[in-house]
Amino acid sequence: MSTAHYKIVPHDGGFAYTLDGSFSESFKTHEAALKAARRAAQEQRVPGETRLIQYQSEDGAWHTEEALGIDRPQTDVKG
Repeated sequence: MSTAHYKIVPHDGGFAYTLDGSFSESFKTHEAALKAARRAAQEQRVPGETRLIQYQSEDGAWHTEEALGIDRPQTDVKG
């Protein structure tokens, strides 16, 4: 099982959380960014429905896979 690491960082005159190089919106305080990151991390652990997904790989080929709704990552928040 994978782990998603959320991190609180200074951003755009305030604070944001990051995940895999992407930034959230900016928050005025560290505490507000931390609260939002914890909420996002918790939501990411919630199981969903099993569905078929399609995606295109770097070589241009299309793939179809079954994404299990119970296959959710572990999460943590640092910062």
